[in-house]
Amino acid sequence: MKEDSVQRQREYYAKTAQSYDDSHINSREPEHDFALSVLTGILDYYQIESILDVGSGTGRVITHFIKVKPELSVMGVEPVQALREVAYKKGISSDILIQGDATQLGFPDKKFDLVCAFGVLHHIQDQKKAISEMFRVGKKAVFISDSNIYVGTNLTGYFKRFLKTLGLWDAAYKARTFGKGYNESEGDGITYPYSVLDSYSQFRSHCKEVHLFNTRGDSNTNFYKTASHIAMLGIK
Repeated sequence: MKEDSVQRQREYYAKTAQSYDDSHINSREPEHDFALSVLTGILDYYQIESILDVGSGTGRVITHFIKVKPELSVMGVEPVQALREVAYKKGISSDILIQGDATQLGFPDKKFDLVCAFGVLHHIQDQKKAISEMFRVGKKAVFISDSNIYVGTNLTGYFKRFLKTLGLWDAAYKARTFGKGYNESEGDGITYPYSVLDSYSQFRSHCKEVHLFNTRGDSNTNFYKTASHIAMLGIK
């Protein structure tokens, strides 16, 4: 089942690669642009000189850093060749953006000062393994920007959080998806139930500092309940 869902996801991106930027970058994801701007602003403070972008897609993060921080050493990994080809047509070198799997990063320990992932983790079944790999190859910091599936002030939101509190959320979601454990849509391919907050304890176990912020400006102080998108920075 895992191999089938991974293959289906990659086939989805191969099919939609040419329209990927219009669908995911140019019009739909201001939360990741905001998070990327915040990340850019703190690089000097933490003396970040090298970055690995996990799940680079068509190269949004790489392009941004080449433009605004050309002194940085930047690399990216992306498993889907069709998406990499779009990035190459933008002028990104194949030495900078390479084939790679978030759960098996082919780099030595502490290779990069900072490792980041924007809108990637909710497409990965084993998010803990991916984050573990990010911390392994990251020397100073890890930064993620993604969604929060538990958001909602209506009955559905309360019910999701109630199931999570009881430890029944994963089983309930799997039952809801008829045993698949993931959702599939034309707009976003295969997605798994995920919240950045699910990774908080994993970040805390690796880091001396953990910073959380809402990336859409749509929440109150209770991110768990009201923030649809969240970013998290962990400093080792």
